[in-house]
Amino acid sequence: MNAIVISAPGPASNLVLQQCPTPVPKRHEVLIEVRAAGINRPDVFQRKGNYPAPQGVVQDIPGLEVAGTVVACGSEAHRWQPGDRICALLAGGGYAEYVTADASHCLPVPDGMDFREAACLPETVFTVWHNLFQLGKLQRGETVLIHGGSGGIGTTAIQLARHFGAQVYTTAGSPGKCEFCVELGATKAINYKEEDFGELLPARSVDVILDSIGGPYFERNMALLADDGRLVFINAMEGRQAALDVLAIMQRRLTLTGSTLRSRASDFKSALRESVEQQVWPLVEAGRLRPLIHEAFPLTQASLAHERMESGEFIGKLVLDI
Repeated sequence: MNAIVISAPGPASNLVLQQCPTPVPKRHEVLIEVRAAGINRPDVFQRKGNYPAPQGVVQDIPGLEVAGTVVACGSEAHRWQPGDRICALLAGGGYAEYVTADASHCLPVPDGMDFREAACLPETVFTVWHNLFQLGKLQRGETVLIHGGSGGIGTTAIQLARHFGAQVYTTAGSPGKCEFCVELGATKAINYKEEDFGELLPARSVDVILDSIGGPYFERNMALLADDGRLVFINAMEGRQAALDVLAIMQRRLTLTGSTLRSRASDFKSALRESVEQQVWPLVEAGRLRPLIHEAFPLTQASLAHERMESGEFIGKLVLDI
């Protein structure tokens, strides 16, 4: 099969097209003929050598989410049949013509949804549902601040938060991106390159903050949290260190948490998939939650897709056609 391989840690040009063995599904897996693969920032981190795949997962082919057609099933993969249209959460290997996936980490592609859209759902929806709703415990009527609202995670988080009755504030990096976030459902979008979100939002007014920046935002995030507020980290792109006032956490009953998804155990991902299918997938099937695709690239242009990701000049999701 054709696959995009990281020839060596480094720039986007190190993504090269190679012939690789077609994987064989284990008892609990399905083999998917991939039609589209979502592109995510962890793919860039892996390419640079900063986010290796878990043990037992192909190390040199990136890709955490795909959509396509089942072509073979392991002996214990009873839910699916050859010909089924599915999307899947992966720990790696998605930038390829074929990939194996744990059968319990897959979801059906809804009628009327194309493979491009479906490929952009698993990594983002699983991440947002777990962090914003399971860890962050976002409730109807609460206020949430979503940093990076115009990206794949951000656009998904805005839609889900609004669907479940929360008021949404967000940050983004240009006037156009901010306008887009408001059109998507945010009450207020702040251009972090020109304005200070810590000054524009009232102190102690936000119940949940979803943060991918890390250290540089920490003090302002803490000042914005309401009593009993929850700060949830999903990345630390600009720094992992921050000064912590333990007494403030105690007095205001604040919760600081966060997670990564890729390295979690298979059983955890299976349970998360079940929750997503029950709570979120009806919105997808009804067309009320859709990925927003900025651009699609052929598999041979994976390096260009990564350059676009790193430039930040996009809104929503980037995807590979395979």
